Amino acid sequence: MLRHLRATIAAILSGFRSRRELVLENLALRQQLATVLQKRRPLIRPADRAFWVVLRRLWSGWADAVVIVKPETVIGWHRAGFALYWRWLSKTGRPPGRPAVARQVRDLVRRMESENGWGAPRIHGELLKLGFSVSERTVSRYMRQHRRRPERRQRWLTFLRNHREVIVAMDFFVVPTATFRLLYVWFAIRHSRREVVHWSVTERPTASWVVQQLREAFPFDEAGRRSRYLVFDRDTIFSAEVIAAVASMALEPTRTSYQSPWQNGVAERFVGTVRRDLLDHVIVVDDEHLRRLLGEYLAYYHGDRTHLGVEKDAPVARPVDLRPAEAAAVHAHRRVGGLHHRYEWAAAA
Repeated sequence: MLRHLRATIAAILSGFRSRRELVLENLALRQQLATVLQKRRPLIRPADRAFWVVLRRLWSGWADAVVIVKPETVIGWHRAGFALYWRWLSKTGRPPGRPAVARQVRDLVRRMESENGWGAPRIHGELLKLGFSVSERTVSRYMRQHRRRPERRQRWLTFLRNHREVIVAMDFFVVPTATFRLLYVWFAIRHSRREVVHWSVTERPTASWVVQQLREAFPFDEAGRRSRYLVFDRDTIFSAEVIAAVASMALEPTRTSYQSPWQNGVAERFVGTVRRDLLDHVIVVDDEHLRRLLGEYLAYYHGDRTHLGVEKDAPVARPVDLRPAEAAAVHAHRRVGGLHHRYEWAAAA
């Protein structure tokens, strides 16, 4: 009795439904009836699956009409068809999206990483100088190891960009020798292009020696024209004698706060760069050996090495080496005894 009541109510309600819904429901019922009458055990063929996938797209009430399978099964068929479609599209044609990265670029990324131990920003800068148009994120994706860049504060960067043209910094760092002597390296570096203005090595630094280095780094006709502020820390060697000498060169001495090396960040970063790129890989014999190593490294540092602070260019502007029209390969030039390399296009052998 209850079954007949439901059928009567459904028949009455069907009179209020649209012709389109009635046609689609009729198709769904006929398709299921034909499937059931084929054999004792219904065999669902690919055509049947395609029918239900299409019907699901055309009719929102399809789940109420399906009987031979569960609605979840039809949804699974649709997802499988979606995956099959995109697998076919990727094999038969070029799908929309980012252009493929050339095999040569992928090999260069891994080669530069293995030969130098560089991170993605350094490799990206080197690729830009070779004329390759790729993003830094693409370079990171093809590296074997991903290195996190330290977080940078926008306000401090904005301040530096507005003042770096007139700021220069000086500092010391210590290098132990093979005989456990300590050599002191003094340097002055410009904030604008990360250019080392002057450097020297001594075993016994004094305030008078620092004053002499300042005179060589900033001649009187040059200091006031290019730089205005000289930043340095509160090391005792930077005494009143040094401060007076700085002021006499038309430079304004600016000392950092106590235990605040980040306030002299450009100089501190250069010290870290020298240690990672050079000093961590060599054993210094004596002061002459150190001078030779630093001379070779600074030639590479100024002319070849790309820097984040100067828009991934070298301190001495390095031109882009465009790829020649004829067959060519990327050639590696050894720098600093093979610790680093510069890459340029060369005619293929």
